[in-house]
Amino acid sequence: MSIVYPNSESIRLGVVMRRAPGVTPWAKWVWSASAVLPGAGEASWKLLRDEESVSEFHAATHDLWLYVSDAEAYAHELQAETPSVYIILRETDQEDAPHMPLDVLKVSASPYEAQDYSDSGEELVERVAMPRAVLAWVSDFVAQHYRDEPFVKRRRDKHRTARTQDGIGDARIAQVSDVYRVPAASTRETSE
Repeated sequence: MSIVYPNSESIRLGVVMRRAPGVTPWAKWVWSASAVLPGAGEASWKLLRDEESVSEFHAATHDLWLYVSDAEAYAHELQAETPSVYIILRETDQEDAPHMPLDVLKVSASPYEAQDYSDSGEELVERVAMPRAVLAWVSDFVAQHYRDEPFVKRRRDKHRTARTQDGIGDARIAQVSDVYRVPAASTRETSE
């Protein structure tokens, strides 16, 4: 079953992962997301470039979806110094596929969604600069669907409650002196 969200849009983005030599004896390789390719075809860790022990792979291709409900998040991302696309990754079992240590789960333009994945601790979140074509597409989507809601300060009721003690204490106590004391045993027995 496929769920269709009204006014949602998507494009295909290829994820480019870079493998560089590690700088410590404990990590042979350092993997990082280096770019996204708008309109890319399907790929599974296809070698794009190999220069001086630094390699770049077209790791996967995923849909980047934009939803009207997340338009505020996209607007927030567009205000960043460098608008970015977030790549959600998960480590794989290196014994099964040593040349594919990370699984690309998703791509997102929402910093809020990226933060949610980052908070889980199970996924790695990489940030890649948004290409111009994607930036223009996201900007058009935000211009069409996002409406900034003005802040409205909540006003208090004009009713002044500080002068009276309506509803304070036990109604069974007739004395004004101590409204918080426990009723006497005889008062409790007669009221039951």
